[in-house]
This record gives sequence, structure tokens and C-alpha cells, in this order.
Amino acid sequence: MKTLHSILPFSLVVMSVAGCSGDAGVSSAQSTPQPTKSVAESAEKATVQPVAEAVEFIAPALTADEIRAGWISLFDGRSLFGWDVPTVTNWHVEDGTIVADSGEISLLLTPFQFDDFELRCSFHVAEGGNSGIFLRTAQNSSNPEKDTYELNICDSHPTHKTGSLVGRFVAENVPAVEGAWHDFRVLCKGPVIQVWLDEKQIVDFTDSSDAIRLAGRIGLQMNQGRSAFRNVFIRPLSLKPLLDGKDTAGWNVVPGSKSEFNVIDGLLHVSNGPGFLETNGTFGDFVLKVEARVNGDGLNGGVFFRAKQGTEKAPSHGYEFQLHNGFKGGDRTKPADSGTGAIFRRIAARYVVANDHEFFTAVLVAQGDRLASWVNGYQVVNWQDTRSPNDNPREGRRLDPGHISLQGHDPTTNLDFRSIEIHPLLPPR
Repeated sequence: MKTLHSILPFSLVVMSVAGCSGDAGVSSAQSTPQPTKSVAESAEKATVQPVAEAVEFIAPALTADEIRAGWISLFDGRSLFGWDVPTVTNWHVEDGTIVADSGEISLLLTPFQFDDFELRCSFHVAEGGNSGIFLRTAQNSSNPEKDTYELNICDSHPTHKTGSLVGRFVAENVPAVEGAWHDFRVLCKGPVIQVWLDEKQIVDFTDSSDAIRLAGRIGLQMNQGRSAFRNVFIRPLSLKPLLDGKDTAGWNVVPGSKSEFNVIDGLLHVSNGPGFLETNGTFGDFVLKVEARVNGDGLNGGVFFRAKQGTEKAPSHGYEFQLHNGFKGGDRTKPADSGTGAIFRRIAARYVVANDHEFFTAVLVAQGDRLASWVNGYQVVNWQDTRSPNDNPREGRRLDPGHISLQGHDPTTNLDFRSIEIHPLLPPR
């Protein structure tokens, strides 16, 4: 493919969210695949629109070890939630697969740019078709030789057949794939890109060109004929621990905190409250992976980010990544207090995945004004902060780096953190 059609803005649905963590409620925005003419109004204007119908929950096909390793699903099996969906193509979900078979050439894109990652994806392209998986794609991509790495799926391409990186690398002796399901595994780390087709390595490419790309969006392409995708999983790489399992080195208790933060048997135990333990360092755009356990029914905690330095009078002014597994009336689509993975008082989790008394793994991606989260591999939030800028994320949009802060919510707090890891992301471009 030589040119890419422009990708239209993703659509948003706004819903009101209630909670109990201290700041006044505001409305929130969650993406939905139905196209609209414009994005939703900013949260501070409290515009409320009907909430999209809940989608059937299907647990990702990931093992417990894969979830702990940070694998997350980019496709929930039922909707295009979490993607930026172009309206020029009939991208839709059919029999548990992402499908496009009519309209203009386009890309279904993640809102985020990943740098180092491992990707797995099953694909099916009709005979005579042309498709691809786009890696590290620029915001406004037009040239596959400079703006992306296009992993081609086209047995009849004149120069770069299936498995090749268009304009960059020609894969040789690759069997035909059209008309049947196959699996790609892709490893992108620094300048190195490696690809396996059905468990056989077909690409080992190191980019030393002037057009090297170290970060970008993930895209699924419809170029010609019917394209289908399923089992789309990604694992962000290069995360570094913020906890060492021995002590709280690198962290400080915010003055005035009543919470207790103790390392016991390799776990950071948080009890009592209110209070906060915050990192010495600050982080802006990042991937954060948290393994935690709530040791009580319906107890409350949180991980604050992009937070101003805490003081006794203002302990933690930041976005709050909620930890609360309660839900109403036996319905996990109705979180009792925004739900684990929520951005508290901004956007509720669409499903309460985790259980009290059990360790869960939550992944948060924060890049610019886009925030998304996964719990045990399942995406629960996709939100864009469209509020006016403010140094305090409780009052408006904050893009500047801030502290990571662990919350002891109240005297009943009883949390364990097994692991907290982070990887700073390159800014979007």
C-alpha cells in the first residue's frame, strides 16, 4: 500500500460517575465504536448522554502467568471498544472476530503509541486480498517506508509478499496464507523487529535507516478483500520495578498520613488511613503494571498518578486509578464505587473483573490526554480527558509529569501490593 486514508476521530459516549474519594463528581467519557460527527463535550461541562449498552464479558484467552507478565487484550471479542475506528470502512465484529470487507482502505488503530512490545494476532485474509498489521505507526501516516512498519499480508504483492515489512524488508520462503487462519507473533525492541508466522521465524530485521521508528500506534489494515482478526494481544516491554520487595526505598509517606505502609514477606501491605505513599520520582506518559490484592469485602484503595507532591493539607492531587472490586445487585457491569481500573470520578470501569481476596493484575496506559486500563487482561476503560488544562487533575486535564501515589483510603484499608512496575513512554508524534 502506497497511501493511507485519513483516520477519522474516534467517537465518545459521556456518562456520569459517582464515588466517595473526596472530590466533587464530574462527567466522564468512554469510547464506543459508533461514529459521531464530533467528540463529546469536555467533562467539566457535565454533558450527559445515554450510556452505550453493556457488552457481554468474555475473559481473554490468557493464562495466569501471561496476565502476570503484563499481557493485555486489544479486542474484547464482542466490540471495537478501545480502538479508533475509521468510518470510511465497515469495521465491525462478526462471530467473535474483527472484520472489514467493504469501503475505503483504512486502518483500525490503537489510541496509544507503544515502543517496545510483543504482539500476538490471528488473521484471515480472503484469497486475492491485501491486508496488514501496522507497527509503530505515526499519528498521520502516509508512507509505509517512513511512517510505520507495515507487516504485509498479501501473497500476490509484486515486491513485498506476506511477512515482509513494506519498503523495508523482504521476507523469503514464506508459505501462502490467504484463505485460512494463521498466527503472527511480533517482537519490537529498539531497532530490532522479529516476526514469527505460525511459530516459524520469518523476519529478523534491525533498522539502521534514517526512517527508524521507535514508537507508534498499532493498526489493523483493510486494503482489498475481506480481512479478519482475532486474539489480538500485546505485552508492553521494558517495565522497571518501583518496589523491591524489601523496603519502601524510593518512596515517601506524605506528611499527615495515618496509613501504615509495611513490607511483609515481600509484599507491600497498606493498612489504616487515610494516607499516601508517593514516589520520589515523577512520571508523565507511561505504562504502569500493578499486582494487588484487596483483603476484605468491598474495601477501597487507589493508585494516584501525575499527582502534585503531597502535603498535609493537600495529600494527593492527581488522577486516581481506582482499586475497588464491589458491584451492585450481583451485576459486574454496575460497579459499586467506579470499579477497579476506573479513573475515579472521571470514568467508571465498564466491568468489575477482579475479586476481593485474590491477586489481580491491572495495567494502565497514560499518554497525553488518553488513558486506558485493563484488569486481568480485559480492557475496562478507554477515556480522553477533554477538560481545560489544570495543574491539579481533580480540577482539569494535566499532562505534566507527577508522582505515583498509593492510597490508604480509611481505617478499614487492607491492601497488598505484590508488584508495581512502570515504563515511561515516548511522547505521541
